[in-house]
Amino acid sequence: MTQAFRLAQNHGVKNRTVTPSSPAEVHRPQRSTRTQAALERVRKICFALPGVTERVSHGAPCFFVRDKKMFVMFMDNHHADGRLAIWCAAPEGMQQDLIANDAERFFRPPYVGHRGWIGVRLDVRPDWKRIAATIGDAYRLSAPRSLVAELTEPA
Repeated sequence: MTQAFRLAQNHGVKNRTVTPSSPAEVHRPQRSTRTQAALERVRKICFALPGVTERVSHGAPCFFVRDKKMFVMFMDNHHADGRLAIWCAAPEGMQQDLIANDAERFFRPPYVGHRGWIGVRLDVRPDWKRIAATIGDAYRLSAPRSLVAELTEPA
């Protein structure tokens, strides 16, 4: 049993983790070691949050709250842009602030950038604590209050 499955099971959510042998991944080229390692770190961060599921959407691994609302997309060289990145929901104004302060690591992603989503590069000196905080912000925007409350309740 994988760790992701156990985490999803602990939160009462059916796991939808995509494995390389699943039908959605059969025709996808093999991921590089660096890309696979980054995806595993993103998965670990996302699956630590309650009610998170993963499935392929728009040809990429994506993370959802209760299999409904997407909050993170993992993108590897999307349309040959040369980036290994995540795209995630962001609070109002965060996109502009992050890009203005660190345009090397943050960018406005296509398709979802107009809605305030932020692109976070994983191939340029990734700061995994900052990435985890950004994913946490995206989750809080997408999750119902009952799940967000689980993040702040004492264990």
